Amino acid sequence: MRRAIDQASRRGIAVVTLVSDLPGSARQHFVGIDNVAAGRTAASLLGRFCPEGRIGVVAGSLALRDHRERYEGFIAVMSAEFPGHEIVGPLEGFDDDALTERAVGGLFEQPGLTGIYNLGAGTAGLIAALERRQVSGRVRVVAHELTGATRAGLQNGSIDVVIDQNPDGEIAAAIATARAAAMGHDGERAAPPIEIGLFLRDNLR
Repeated sequence: MRRAIDQASRRGIAVVTLVSDLPGSARQHFVGIDNVAAGRTAASLLGRFCPEGRIGVVAGSLALRDHRERYEGFIAVMSAEFPGHEIVGPLEGFDDDALTERAVGGLFEQPGLTGIYNLGAGTAGLIAALERRQVSGRVRVVAHELTGATRAGLQNGSIDVVIDQNPDGEIAAAIATARAAAMGHDGERAAPPIEIGLFLRDNLR
């Protein structure tokens, strides 16, 4: 991807990365949330929600920069502020429902699991694993993106908080950034990070 972006840049094509960044490439701008801050937010929530014990982490893939950054932010806060919690994982579910369900099942092989941070997708599989073990509402869960699956999880109590990156806002910002670059106003259009949204059952729109 870096080679492709660099080649495009040499041909005069401006590239904007969306959701997951590629620093070190010739991309013009990144549009998305601060993923390190998102991971830190998840840690602040679970560190306060959960009694001391084990907190499991499920990633889509740590080969993805946004997932890796979320995990780095999560671990930084948990280590510094909540040392009484033991982190299990990260296990990778590759953003697939069945694989994520299997990964979450693996977390329950550890005794004393009090929380789960799903920093990728595959949320329907996460909910299925919680419901199979009849622990919905007893294990605190933080997930990402307000989708049909996470909305249902919030409504039925399987998920406590969803960290959302406002995809509509990201798309609008990406289009505006790309338009400015195409018109030669690139220096004026460094998009600020997209604001992180937090959704609980009580503030679902």
